[in-house]
Amino acid sequence: MAQGTVTRVLSVASECAPLVKTGGLADVVGALPEALAASGVEMRVLLPGYPAVVAALGASKTVLTFADLMGGEARVEMGESGGVPLLVLVAPHLYDRSGSIYMDDHGRDWDDNPERFAALCLAAAEIAAGGTDWQPDIVHAHDWQGGLAPYYIRKRGLDVGTIVTIHNIAFAGGFDAGRMVRLEIDPADYHADGIEFYGRGSALKAGLAYADRITTVSPRYASELMTPEFGMGFDGLIRARADALSGILNGIDMTVWNPAAEPAPFAYRMPRGKPKATAALREEFGLPQSSGPLAVVISRLSHQKGLDLLLEALPSYLEAGGQLALLGSGDPGLEQGWREAADRHEGVAVHIGYDEALSHRMMAGGEAVLVPSRFEPCGLTQLYGLRYGAIPVVARTGGLADTVIDANDAALKAQVATGVIHDANSPDALAAALVQLCDLHGRPAIWRQIMRNAMRHPVGWDASAAQYARLYADIVEHA
Repeated sequence: MAQGTVTRVLSVASECAPLVKTGGLADVVGALPEALAASGVEMRVLLPGYPAVVAALGASKTVLTFADLMGGEARVEMGESGGVPLLVLVAPHLYDRSGSIYMDDHGRDWDDNPERFAALCLAAAEIAAGGTDWQPDIVHAHDWQGGLAPYYIRKRGLDVGTIVTIHNIAFAGGFDAGRMVRLEIDPADYHADGIEFYGRGSALKAGLAYADRITTVSPRYASELMTPEFGMGFDGLIRARADALSGILNGIDMTVWNPAAEPAPFAYRMPRGKPKATAALREEFGLPQSSGPLAVVISRLSHQKGLDLLLEALPSYLEAGGQLALLGSGDPGLEQGWREAADRHEGVAVHIGYDEALSHRMMAGGEAVLVPSRFEPCGLTQLYGLRYGAIPVVARTGGLADTVIDANDAALKAQVATGVIHDANSPDALAAALVQLCDLHGRPAIWRQIMRNAMRHPVGWDASAAQYARLYADIVEHA
């Protein structure tokens, strides 16, 4: 990219913090525009016009209209909210409804989800074609919800680069072949090298097959996706497109996640300030004072996140002197299992639900943060833990392994350890890691060194934003 050149990038996503969020995808989408601005990238985020997004969009102007987009009138509004430059697809027949952004009030996927997000991708293609006075050089689609955008752009023969980023390959965005005409997909593209995926269409497969480049959110996860164990049926296609694949770690917003900016008594700048926050957190959760470590879990309660494994490993940790405070919701069986654990053990406290402010206090007061995922594309929780000196105990998978330096003998001798890593999908390995955590906590000099290392570890967007900027420049150069 020539010095002074601005690259325009349209980011196509189903959620974006702080406007609408169900997981880490929203944090990444919300952070990228500001993170990339210093590298000469002008990024706008195209979002569905959910009620919360439309309400938060301040002054805006209509830049594109559709007489009939998946069954109703629609328009694109350009504006900004919370410092994020936005293009919002206002289509009440698709997005103005109760329930979550993906599911109805009964927890079932909306029947028209394929149409809802195909509409978003069609709007992206129209913007890429010059339908507004802001035309991108690159369209950057996220997960299956943006997956059809590269397909529509390719089919129109547009001179616009495309990227699809896999945040979690477990969701394919499947639809029956009979919907292809309605989704404006050429039936001739329903084949193994196109959008067909095990007898159905797949919006994610469309992105993987037709985008110029594929990225995912950590180098290790990029390698894992090429294996049957982690590829979720896409591994063959990803191996075939290995030359187009990159793994770029996520970062976190260092202003939002800042221990020095937390309210008293949870604020601190150095490791020596954490004990006061830990005592306050114990009091808030009704946990007794203890000489053992207070670990926190802030997570969706699901099979992927390994919270069933943690239940199995919990007795070993408690016997070694540890305590645990959990914040999360999800699988009803896991919610009940954790409630029962809190009832049985005085060293366990559980808050079912989610509370953003509480999650900050838990990072500030927690001495360790547990992330025992079976697979984890990148993970942000362990990055928050590093920033706050809450020592991460993580499974050896995806971005968890890429961002934490295990406290093995060599790393301890070199004084570079930042956490504890254990084999994934093994309650015995997790139990051993938790016992090791208690042992390390009982060695104050070593524990302080690990905390210092953790809090110094770079977890912001600088390095990753530079990688994205280089990738964009390469796409523009070879377009």
